[in-house]
Amino acid sequence: MKRLLNVMWFICGLLPLALAGQEGKPLRLAVAGLSHGHLADVVRRIDRGDFVVTGAYEQDAQIREGNALRRKIDASLFYGDLDEMLDRTKPEAVIAYGSIFDHLRVVEACAPRGIHVMVEKPLAVNGIHAAKIEALARKYGIWVLTNYETSWYDTNHAACRSIRNGEIGTITRIHVYDGHQGPFEIGCGKAFTDWLTDPVLNGGGAVIDFGCYGANLAVWLLNGEQPQSVYGVLNHQKPDKYPEVDDDATIILNYPSLTVQVMASWNWPMNRKNMHVYGSKGYIYQDTPTQMRVYRDRKETTVTPPKLEPPYHDSFDYLKAVVRNEIRVAPYDLASLENNVLVVRILEAAIQSAQTGKAVDL
Repeated sequence: MKRLLNVMWFICGLLPLALAGQEGKPLRLAVAGLSHGHLADVVRRIDRGDFVVTGAYEQDAQIREGNALRRKIDASLFYGDLDEMLDRTKPEAVIAYGSIFDHLRVVEACAPRGIHVMVEKPLAVNGIHAAKIEALARKYGIWVLTNYETSWYDTNHAACRSIRNGEIGTITRIHVYDGHQGPFEIGCGKAFTDWLTDPVLNGGGAVIDFGCYGANLAVWLLNGEQPQSVYGVLNHQKPDKYPEVDDDATIILNYPSLTVQVMASWNWPMNRKNMHVYGSKGYIYQDTPTQMRVYRDRKETTVTPPKLEPPYHDSFDYLKAVVRNEIRVAPYDLASLENNVLVVRILEAAIQSAQTGKAVDL
């Protein structure tokens, strides 16, 4: 035991030196999966210099040969085998841009190698996958983060500060609205929609694709409090286009003193990611990433909150700061494992509720 402790202290002593050696250097980042429409986020940011793509994995040869990242990195960095890519390119972190079902496979490959992972929302297709991911992350001591567009909104963070400061009193109701006209309607590519509209590879339709945003925000705003029960209604408003998955979902989270209602749809007449929070003394309407309205003392005021400071303003800056041990990920932060395991449990309960017509106790 004494020898083991000495080894652990030796390793811990080397860790700050290893991190110091990386200071100022770009994050070594690999991409696992190239079919996700959010891959454009990598392409847009790759020239900034804060990260370098060491390799990219994609099982589908056609997608591997024809994707936006081909214009940015050398053809020799593309692999058809995930394990080979990881062993040859030795990234510090991997970002997952395949199906939600594939997130578990990525973590299974990365965790034993000590490689951190950031997946696109949500964390997993179901509670079984989420539990396995969590167990691997704990066992091997890696970060598994979940990226949401709404995590980087100035207004969401301003709303959270106002809520926790008691500026609108005791919170009684939260409404979260997310979605767009539909993935086919807005022109998502075939490689993306092939799995996005698959009940196995995506875990569901709009309930997964957009329901996760509201669940994630609720868990964060309420400091990880678990709802007592979840009630879900899943609709097929466009069965001709989305025959296998729901295209409209309503999720109700019941807490002892408040209600959260998540409205996720592929049938909104416009793109939207906004939130209304009601309290005993006022309300907050988070309208856009940069604009919000606050009602207090019988007066509504339009507010433009301050810009988020680095590294909290951008997913890739955030990932780098976490991997380099520059910031701390608190339990139930938006990207945290604790938050997103609970998000998956909420989504799974909503699907079960819709099947039975009854609320599911958590």
